[in-house]
Amino acid sequence: MPKLKTKSGAKKRFKVTGSGKVVAGQAGKRHGMIKRTKKFIRNQRGTMILFEGDAKNVKRYFLPNA
Repeated sequence: MPKLKTKSGAKKRFKVTGSGKVVAGQAGKRHGMIKRTKKFIRNQRGTMILFEGDAKNVKRYFLPNA
């Protein structure tokens, strides 16, 4: 069997914590800020922990060595 390679796009977008959770950046902050509320923009700062089902897919298919 060949070695499993990490998807290079995923290594830039996700990080696995010590306890095994997957951390990702918040979505919805790239453009179109004028139509978003101030509250939405504030709440989208920083990073978020992915839901369990999404995290399982990321770890299985995109970050197999993490």
